[in-house]
Amino acid sequence: MFDFTSRYDPIETATWVDAEGREVAYKRRRFLPPSESLLPLAEITVAQGDRLDLITARTLGVPEQFWRVADANSAMNPFDLTAEIGSLVRIPQPQAQV
Repeated sequence: MFDFTSRYDPIETATWVDAEGREVAYKRRRFLPPSESLLPLAEITVAQGDRLDLITARTLGVPEQFWRVADANSAMNPFDLTAEIGSLVRIPQPQAQV
């Protein structure tokens, strides 16, 4: 259902059955990990034109892993992290997905 690098890959897949007996697969809810459980690699000061995918590409080497940075900052909306110039963004150390 999801690529192995996705934040949703390790989440259990469940099945719901509707009134006509059709089965619908879905992923269970994903909760943000406690940000203090993610070891920091760096802190980045947001500059004009920064986007989370660009920051993640520069620091972690993979722009699609932006969600790891969002998790490290307890951000439900990743766009909030770069909305204010001069704000600090924590970059977590890369870790294996469980």
